[in-house]
Amino acid sequence: MVQVFVTGGTFDKEYNYITGELYFKDTHLKQIFERGRCTVDIDIKTLMMVDSLEMTAEDRQIIVHNCNRVHAERILITHGTDRMVETAAVIAEKNLDKTIVLTGAMIPHAFGVSSDGFFNLGSALAFVQTLPHGVYIAMHGRCFHWDRVEKNRKTGYFEAKLSG
Repeated sequence: MVQVFVTGGTFDKEYNYITGELYFKDTHLKQIFERGRCTVDIDIKTLMMVDSLEMTAEDRQIIVHNCNRVHAERILITHGTDRMVETAAVIAEKNLDKTIVLTGAMIPHAFGVSSDGFFNLGSALAFVQTLPHGVYIAMHGRCFHWDRVEKNRKTGYFEAKLSG
């Protein structure tokens, strides 16, 4: 069984066509997994709906607590891309004997086929089932160990970390 934790991020943002604002309403994951005809045994639990730029240390501790307490050894976390690496580092500090993969989207699922979320979620689901225990970030068809990745803020892609 794969435990899926929802924490928010662009993945689950809605678009207000009148004000042009992005906001949270509810997660889209159940519908995405259904649309993808997913046959993997998954359990989806929403921990929070937070933009990662607004995520606090307490929010990260809620994520860590849930990763630690759940019986599943394979955990997929949807997360905002701006602070995904920071959350992965906090989880990794706990040295949990589990495979944990964080993923997100640069474009909200609510934007339809232009969103990268569907592809990222499917890739992350495959990675979480096949990788050894550890903490990883899966974006745009690639998977990185948590401490060997960074978000290129100019291109919007996650890349292998070049230094330190």
